[in-house]
Amino acid sequence: MNSLGFALMLSVILVYMVLASQFESLIHPFTILLTIPLALVGTIITFFVLGKTLNIMAIIGIIMLVGIAVNNSIILVDRINQLINDGLDRRTAIIQAGQQRIRPIIMTSLTTILALLPLTIGFGESASLRSPMALAVIGGLVTSTLLTLVVIPCVFDVLDRLKGLFVNSRNEV
Repeated sequence: MNSLGFALMLSVILVYMVLASQFESLIHPFTILLTIPLALVGTIITFFVLGKTLNIMAIIGIIMLVGIAVNNSIILVDRINQLINDGLDRRTAIIQAGQQRIRPIIMTSLTTILALLPLTIGFGESASLRSPMALAVIGGLVTSTLLTLVVIPCVFDVLDRLKGLFVNSRNEV
């Protein structure tokens, strides 16, 4: 379990490093990484409702979820940044990006969820081994998708305002 905890922490750090280099920002990757706790909530709720225990395969599913869940936020934040660079104000860019990216976000999540659904039902000898991994990913992906469309735009707005205040205060000094 210690090794899996280390792998989870390492995956979050590596995702942050890739996002920081991609967005050329240290703040926007935090906005994107916020989907990871949102996904963990869904995983825990799924296991609680189904009365299952978190085992090694579920933890491996959570590690997979770190890479899968951030995709939705990347799509949304990237579009917001594109619209801001095109000259739109922050609020309008956030609203338009949400409207323009809701379908791709839902479609990518649904394909992953539907692809993992047979693993949760699973037949055969190792079905009980793979089922917790699929349940972890499905539960986390459902909540992270729904909450990404609501929480991430709000957090983006707040962090972008704070970034603007910080930059303006440094220019005044």
